[in-house]
Amino acid sequence: MDNDFSSEDIARIEERIESLRDSIARCRKLSVAAKLMIGAGAVWIAFTLFLLIPYLPSMLFGSLAAMIGGIVLLGSNSTTWSETEAALAASEAMRAEWIGRQDMRLVGDSRTVH
Repeated sequence: MDNDFSSEDIARIEERIESLRDSIARCRKLSVAAKLMIGAGAVWIAFTLFLLIPYLPSMLFGSLAAMIGGIVLLGSNSTTWSETEAALAASEAMRAEWIGRQDMRLVGDSRTVH
């Protein structure tokens, strides 16, 4: 093979692509969890303000902590998500380029197929 890569290299990049896709799936789950934390904290504060539930300082601070924690988690997660998607796009482009440069032939035929 006259290329500077092998089918093992392509297999490794495909493993990396699969790993990045798993990371993106985890980011989606964390995003949902963060939004739920923000929503639950906001609902609890709203219920307290409208006197639908009794005022308990510990519960109010807990809901504030949930909201702040959700905001921080959502911001951090969105950064990780965008970086992971960029790495995934680069890896997929590299894989497509490597596969495109391979000299593929039909079995029993001397024509080059792309």
